[in-house]
Amino acid sequence: MISGETMLCKMLRKAKRTKKLEKKVHSESRFKDEYSWAKVDMTMEESVEVYLGDSAGIPCQYVFSEQPRAFMIQWFVRNPSSSSRERIYYGDNAQQIVDDGTDFTGRITVSNVGDKEGVLLTIQDVQLTDEREFFCQVNGMAAGNGEGKTHLRVFDPPMAPVIEGVHAGISVTNELPSKIASCEARNGFPRPNITWYRGISPLTPTHGQINVVILVTRESSGFYTVQSELQYKVAKEDKDVLFSCEVSYYVPGAVRTAESKGINITVHYPTTVVELWKESPQGLVKEGDTVEIRCQGDGNPPPPFTFNREQEQETALEASDDTLVLREVTRGDSGVYQCRSLDLDTYEEVMGDVQLIVHYLDPALVVPKDSEIMFKGESLTATCNALSSLETFTVWFKNGQQVGTGHMLFLQDATYDTAGEYVCEVTVPSLPGLHTSGSVHIIVQGAPQMKDADREVEMEEGAGKWVNLSCEAHAHPLPTISWTVTGSQSWREVLTSATEHSTISLVSVKVTSDITAFCNATNEMGTEAKSFSISISAIPMVTSTAPYSPAEGNGVIIVVVIICILLLAVLASVLYFLHKKGKITCGRSGKQEITKENPNKDGIVVEMKTDTKTEEAVLLKGVSGDKNGPSNQYMDLRK
Repeated sequence: MISGETMLCKMLRKAKRTKKLEKKVHSESRFKDEYSWAKVDMTMEESVEVYLGDSAGIPCQYVFSEQPRAFMIQWFVRNPSSSSRERIYYGDNAQQIVDDGTDFTGRITVSNVGDKEGVLLTIQDVQLTDEREFFCQVNGMAAGNGEGKTHLRVFDPPMAPVIEGVHAGISVTNELPSKIASCEARNGFPRPNITWYRGISPLTPTHGQINVVILVTRESSGFYTVQSELQYKVAKEDKDVLFSCEVSYYVPGAVRTAESKGINITVHYPTTVVELWKESPQGLVKEGDTVEIRCQGDGNPPPPFTFNREQEQETALEASDDTLVLREVTRGDSGVYQCRSLDLDTYEEVMGDVQLIVHYLDPALVVPKDSEIMFKGESLTATCNALSSLETFTVWFKNGQQVGTGHMLFLQDATYDTAGEYVCEVTVPSLPGLHTSGSVHIIVQGAPQMKDADREVEMEEGAGKWVNLSCEAHAHPLPTISWTVTGSQSWREVLTSATEHSTISLVSVKVTSDITAFCNATNEMGTEAKSFSISISAIPMVTSTAPYSPAEGNGVIIVVVIICILLLAVLASVLYFLHKKGKITCGRSGKQEITKENPNKDGIVVEMKTDTKTEEAVLLKGVSGDKNGPSNQYMDLRK
């Protein structure tokens, strides 16, 4: 805290210095008048530019026409609120004084300019209020005096520009330019400028098209804030254009710019074109599909749409916004569909249309229908047709196997193998989802037919054995089968069964002597016979004396096969066990040997021998040719 006494002392010293300087100036003025022929050449820069907060140096150079014995230098600054000047510095050969109580007290220094005649005024921490005119006054007494001035310019760049667009839509039908955006550049010095751009093209005010409203604010801090509003008459082409603003500002020795982000505005414009298309399904449409038809206009915002059929323009179809849904379409849904839009600004109606074709494939029609009877040797042409809106392809199948292509099937020289169900499948190659099928059942009519009926079946069996004989006859109508047996009183028919195209009969005959048996198949178209000859075998055979039982027929065969498999398994196990115990070694004489006796006979005997005792023996009997197993025989004469 400075005391009142100290302040008083300072004021007295300042008054004494001021009085002394005034006397000296008065004396110099007198010398000036007396020596008015002397002069001083002053050199100063017109302006010095500096950033806010930096240091500024203002040089003042002078040249005397006559070297003075003494001189003094004073610095003045123009008061911003008036045209008056205020001294801020005084100096001569004896002293240098910075005036107290000015805006520059404590922030300025004056120094010599190298080896030249001149001084440099340095201002520290330049403020916005320092932007003034600075005067350098040199008084060389009799050597003359001079004065020069420099304008100090202070710069501070503004903040980055901030742009904000109008959120609501702007209609192209507005007669006057509408506000579309505003731009603000804050806290710059000196005042920055704002320029508007459409894309990369600058916008200049144009009557009836472009207006720019500018508001400049001088803040209490001395900075400038500039706000600019762009009013623009929009067109449809502006819907995809970016608008931006650019701020330009001065810096020491240059002009710089900063650009805002680009914004897009919402442009409202009427609908002039309406498009209508099938959204789904992709590709061709078939009956049963769900079809979506969409409508879109080129206006913004999208207008409301109404759908109708061309032949029923007064009937609006139920739709959801811009989509018409047709479920499980039929061929009757084919036709031209229209979409209409009504612009609420211009009240003009715009229409678009699309043609829908629903493809179809009718059920297949097969001729002959259902079933057809043919005689053996006859020919038949079957046809399969299905009405379709597209080209079709037909394939014929029997029992899952392809037998023909095309809508006609030719059956020539019919046999019993010709009989059966024929299925035609009709497809549409260009639309795989469309397919249908039909069928015809072919029946071949004729006399019975048995396999190898033209030759007698010969066989040998042991006396007392029961032999099973069978016949299968193909024919339509189904034949009946009868048997004639000579040479045996013990025989009986044990099984008769029929299928769609054949009859099967099975008899059991006891062999007591040579036997002749006849199988006769008969229907209204004719008769077919097959003969069997059974003679008593001279070689004893293991057989069964029991007659064939229908309940046991198939089971006996299965049991025999199982027994054989078990015998083979037991034999393999025994051989493996003996080999592991060292009881049997293949290839060593004097130990064990396996012999095969009578390889060309019907019976095959396998015998194992050892040096000490017999471990195991197995007898396997095989029957070849027409000879049957010991229990029964089954003669299968199926075709």
